[in-house]
Parts: sequence; structure tokens; C-alpha cells
Amino acid sequence: MIMSLSPILGFALGGPEIILILCVLILLFGAKKLPELARGIGKSMNEFKKASKENESETPEPSEADLKAELAAAKAELAAAKAVKRDEAGKN
Repeated sequence: MIMSLSPILGFALGGPEIILILCVLILLFGAKKLPELARGIGKSMNEFKKASKENESETPEPSEADLKAELAAAKAELAAAKAVKRDEAGKN
């Protein structure tokens, strides 16, 4: 099912509306500047995508040794908690 943008934006853009927007853009920036603007927007989007991918790859994955050490610490903490609970149950 294809979702329409009209519920999101509150209005729909049809053919006449798009043509009107393009005419206004041509009047504002001129026909020679529009390809340069589009190229600039495309380059900006590519840079943003590249930076977000680099940011994702910078987060290091924990090594197996780190995971084993964390697991051992959690097990030790659990054993200590069980011992404390057992001691409290023995006192009552």
C-alpha cells in the first residue's frame, strides 16, 4: 500500500502546483542557477550520508574478551547477591 503525503503535509501537490513552484524558482534564481542549486543540494545530501555512515562505523564492537569479562563480573555480582539473601534468610 502506497502512503499518500497529503495526510502528513495537510495538502497534496499535484501537477499544476509543482509547475507553479518551478516557475517561481526560475523567476527567483534564474534558469542558469537552478542546476547549480540542485548539484549543491545533491552534494550536501551525499556528504551527510557519508558522515552518518562514518559515525556508525566509528562505534567499536566489543571484543569477545570484553564480553567474557563483563559476563564474569555479572555472575560474581549475582553470586554475591544470592549469598547476602541466603544469609538474611538464615538469620530469620
